[in-house]
Amino acid sequence: MKLIPIVTEKSLKDAKAGRYTFTVLPGFNKAEIRKAVEGMFKVHVTGIATMNYRGGTKRNFRGQIRSKAASKKAIVTLAKDEKIDLFEEKKK
Repeated sequence: MKLIPIVTEKSLKDAKAGRYTFTVLPGFNKAEIRKAVEGMFKVHVTGIATMNYRGGTKRNFRGQIRSKAASKKAIVTLAKDEKIDLFEEKKK
């Protein structure tokens, strides 16, 4: 299964509250996402929210038509006092 972490300002802020954001393949359901996160990071998932993004076509700066693939985003909530080190900010 493909889990790609989304690291933005908003996702790092959510990570402090115990919510972690990943891009997953569009065909996966919440049960499969839960199993993958618990297996990879050895944590307990308490909730999952998913969002589907449609594919489509876009024109680039030359006017050529390019296709954009459909994607799915999952926000995973972990049990209290658990965290994923991948999303931790390094202190200066």
